[in-house]
Amino acid sequence: MTTTASGQVSTSKTDDRPQAHLGLTLLALSAAGLVVSLQQTVVIPLLPRMIVQLHTDVSGVTWLFTAALLTGAVFTPLLSRFGDMYGKKPMVMVAMTVLIIGSVVCALADTLGVYIIGRSLQGISSAMIPLAIGMIRDTFPRERLVSAIGIVSGTMGVGGTVGLLITGVIANHTTDPHPVFWMTAGLGVVAVVLIQFSAKNNGVRHGGKPDFLGAALLAGLLICLLLGISEGPRWGWTSGSVIGLFAGAVALTVIWVLVELKVAQPLVRLQLLVGPQSLSANIASATLGFALFGSFTLISNFIQTPSDKVGYGLSGSVLSVGLYGIPSAVLMTFFSFNTGKIAAKIGPAYTLAIGSMFAGLSMGWLTFSHDHGYDMIIANILQGTGFGIAYAALGTLAVQHVPMSESGIASGINSLVRTAGGSIAGAITASILSAHVIAHTQVPTVNAYVASFAVLAVGAFAAAAVALGHGLRHNGK
Repeated sequence: MTTTASGQVSTSKTDDRPQAHLGLTLLALSAAGLVVSLQQTVVIPLLPRMIVQLHTDVSGVTWLFTAALLTGAVFTPLLSRFGDMYGKKPMVMVAMTVLIIGSVVCALADTLGVYIIGRSLQGISSAMIPLAIGMIRDTFPRERLVSAIGIVSGTMGVGGTVGLLITGVIANHTTDPHPVFWMTAGLGVVAVVLIQFSAKNNGVRHGGKPDFLGAALLAGLLICLLLGISEGPRWGWTSGSVIGLFAGAVALTVIWVLVELKVAQPLVRLQLLVGPQSLSANIASATLGFALFGSFTLISNFIQTPSDKVGYGLSGSVLSVGLYGIPSAVLMTFFSFNTGKIAAKIGPAYTLAIGSMFAGLSMGWLTFSHDHGYDMIIANILQGTGFGIAYAALGTLAVQHVPMSESGIASGINSLVRTAGGSIAGAITASILSAHVIAHTQVPTVNAYVASFAVLAVGAFAAAAVALGHGLRHNGK
């Protein structure tokens, strides 16, 4: 049975719904997830070009990536809460509509500031993934939950890699970045139409008031933290501005926690953030997001670095970034469809640990071997295997221990820490690359890349350790 917003009970059972309709619903949600993850990475191969076009530096242009992750981290729990209150399908439609608007803003932009505004709007769509997972729990029979959640979760990695390839193809024919954003706007429209006509707004809805104060405080503390990390090398780590930003982040964190403890319906119920099973799942999500999103920017820049001029890199084009990513995209797609079977046998925690190990090996390989094209291919094979397995398992791990009524916000919190981890990775790697440059240039040294690869490897291995510990403590569940 399902309960409507008016409190009436519907006699239809989700288990009796035609299998074909469930398949269409999964297709629509997966398509939307693909577009959301695609928009997160389509800009990455263009960053080296846009440094010149927008008259900025590595630290400045990185905000085109970080801004989207930042707004995703803030709005994901907010829209997830709205989904539990008013229905998940309407919030999915809101998230996708904002993505379309942000894409159009970027397609018309000609300054860094306007691009950042558009990218910030696009980033709000990150809330679609946890909302989709909540819709699956509301709609699908129990025996199909793990596989369906794994497929939608897996689109996060698949879409990201496909985005790099599509951008490469477009950039191979024009230096204008605007067509990329017109493409994401068009794909967003297609996803909205699919969801409108295939997905239903099932599930229990709860009343209440949104926690706007909590959202504002969360935004403030993340902005202070990321701005301090990204601008530290340029302003000086001991400068008053940087110290003030870090102090502000700490103060806002304390205030945010106090507010969330006192608000009747908090943006983030802290039990779902730091509870016995939630804490390890969220730490694993944060460190895995750190490794995944950090690797996208880093690998793209490294491939395009001209070896004949600076002594390292692969002298590739924007298209080369996408071509190197094909093995990763193929493997992520394969494992997103098949990891559910593995997780059903050994548990999502152990499955996540296995995937995270492969992801760590990917960055570890590039830490020690990065001079040849085959190094990048090997790294992408390991990456596709790792993130394909890990993200498919993570979607289930985030919600399996919570009541159905809280699945949306639990998944939203897990997504929040994942995108926050990705935001921090972008800021840290940009900081490392900006701090260590070749003399009299703004080009990072090869050691800066090596250090960044190593940091991301540590993040992925940390996710594996946390997931393994979670499995041992909770019997693999």
